[in-house]
Amino acid sequence: MNVMDDFKLKGKVALVTGGARHLGYDMADALAEAGADVVLTSRDAASAVAAAEKLRAARGVDTLGLGVNVVRHPEVADMARRARDWKGRIDILVNNAGGTPPERGPACLFDRDPKAIAELLEVNLLGTLYCCKEVGRIMIEQKRGKIINIASIAGMVGRDRRMYQRNNMNGQPVDYAAAKAGIIGATYDLAALMGPFGVCVNAISPGGFARSQPGNFERDYSDRTALGRMGRDGVDLKGAALFLASAASDYVTGHNLVVDGGFVIWH
Repeated sequence: MNVMDDFKLKGKVALVTGGARHLGYDMADALAEAGADVVLTSRDAASAVAAAEKLRAARGVDTLGLGVNVVRHPEVADMARRARDWKGRIDILVNNAGGTPPERGPACLFDRDPKAIAELLEVNLLGTLYCCKEVGRIMIEQKRGKIINIASIAGMVGRDRRMYQRNNMNGQPVDYAAAKAGIIGATYDLAALMGPFGVCVNAISPGGFARSQPGNFERDYSDRTALGRMGRDGVDLKGAALFLASAASDYVTGHNLVVDGGFVIWH
């Protein structure tokens, strides 16, 4: 048996939420390059359709763009139904929708609007759970599937906020860390729940990726990282996503794969 064949996804159907840009699109691109047909979602339907067309042109696979707000459960249920009806199944789910919106206001917990806290928890944690619920039931019926939840090193370690303060940056709020830690915990328990049905559930916890941050911040962050640099869009998350989506990881479940250049182990 050729081990490289384990990484091929020809004939598979992948659903990537938040797949219209940045790391979401990178992961969708990796799965498409391996041969999967891909459903991309975004809160903005036009962005999802445009990203799907771009991916189809680049990789020659079938794609579908869907608009969905993952905090609205009826929309998630409809998304799962439409994605399954498109090709008759869903083999891979990448839960990438989330993040910290720029309009979130102050990052310090003591200054934050409770509404902003609730909204961040909804989009990052509840949205992921809703997608797991609706796509997971499809995978249980199929008796196969791969779920990849995108967490963060923010859910694993506390932040040195001085790095953000001296670069005049807002930083990440405590509620973001709480949401990502919740995703990691949910991944472990969902893996236990779905394992008997032949479904693997894993998480990826990315570290910081270079993306138009102030130059001094990138230098400071890189200095705190074992590999001496931040992550690179278009490069550093693709292999991890492909591994967990493919047959190469068929005996891996309940795992949190940290992709951070050694940030969490560098002291």
